[in-house]
Amino acid sequence: MQDTLPNPLNDVEVARLRADFPILGRSINGAPLTYLDSGATSQKPSCVYEAEQHFYENFNAAVHRGAHSLAVEATDIFEQARTTVAEFIGAKDNEVVWTSNATEALNLVTYSFGNASAGLGGDAAKRFALGVGDEIVVTELEHHANLIPWQQLAQRTGATLKYIPVDESGALRMDLAGDIITPATRILAFTHVSNVLGTVNDVAALVALARNVGALTVLDGCQSVPHLPVDVKSLDVDFMAFSGHKMLGPTGIGGLYGRAELLDAMPPFLTGGSMITSVSMESAQFLPSPMRFEAGTQRISQVHGLATAVSYLREVGMERIAGWEEYLGERMLTGLSSIDGVRVLGPGLGAARIGTAPFIIEGVHPHDVGQFLDSRGVAVRVGHHCAQPLHRALGVVSSTRASTYLYNTTSDIDALLNAVADVRGYFGVGK
Repeated sequence: MQDTLPNPLNDVEVARLRADFPILGRSINGAPLTYLDSGATSQKPSCVYEAEQHFYENFNAAVHRGAHSLAVEATDIFEQARTTVAEFIGAKDNEVVWTSNATEALNLVTYSFGNASAGLGGDAAKRFALGVGDEIVVTELEHHANLIPWQQLAQRTGATLKYIPVDESGALRMDLAGDIITPATRILAFTHVSNVLGTVNDVAALVALARNVGALTVLDGCQSVPHLPVDVKSLDVDFMAFSGHKMLGPTGIGGLYGRAELLDAMPPFLTGGSMITSVSMESAQFLPSPMRFEAGTQRISQVHGLATAVSYLREVGMERIAGWEEYLGERMLTGLSSIDGVRVLGPGLGAARIGTAPFIIEGVHPHDVGQFLDSRGVAVRVGHHCAQPLHRALGVVSSTRASTYLYNTTSDIDALLNAVADVRGYFGVGK
């Protein structure tokens, strides 16, 4: 993949990029830090936290509330950040709602639909109301954040929750999807990229199945927006959640994309100040999107930091990032598969995936694997990765996951492989 790009990333350029990430210069347990846990949270370039500090030192004020200069300047920064992030995902300004994270974004959708089911929102919101006989469809690949909110919504409304299963390798059973998605399906919620396996789902095929029955589509973009070029209009989804801390941005900031006409018709999730047009002691009228979903004091410095992160990603180039990670991912998968006693989870080489490799080591618990790798300075994720149903489908309780980003080098992959190769010997397994 990297050789087909006009100007692919390489180890020399990545080494220059790494200088923007001071934490990558750390040593862990006497070894250079090899950070392979970006699937959980990415590291931040200096410009991101400097942007937050610059905001507090020069522009700190509440947005959309004051007429003084600081308030106007802060509001301009806040809304310009919305424009920057919206353009990055191919959306319009009024189609991006700020949330604390992607989990809140997904809960915003489910609670809004629940409010519509309770009769709130008037005639415009009736299209989102659910009840007995309606179906919500998810997949067996989902992170808990795109599963539990739908479980709860089904329980509150009487709707039925169904799911598209995976096969023994973890690939989505698209051959069954057409039978599972029926005319009773009102919502199809699915992940763009599996947070465990790194595999990329066929969004176009799933959206087409939903469109055929008039269902709304909700995409979990947490693992795609940081790593792949994403255009929500080309994907043709109705909603998409994403999280800032996975894409070089600060913690405490995420976003929900939604088609403007849908957001404007949905009843609000949180209510309070700054999201209303008028209030009496008996009732309130709400602003259109995005402000109807942004009650209270907003995450202004975090929004500014996220916009700075997006600018950084755009400067490097998302196509180049995707190509480099695909190369690193193939290097990981090939290397891990060649080590005795290691089972790599998910479809084999050739499946569309980002630079993520989940694996188990025969006879060694993933937590022990993670601690051993940490002793070598290699940071990975261990556990069920907030995806217990997927792990059960794969016949395991938990796994070790290595995940790359634009700041990883081939030397990082080699450090992982060398450490993994020593795990079984250290624990006296397989002798």
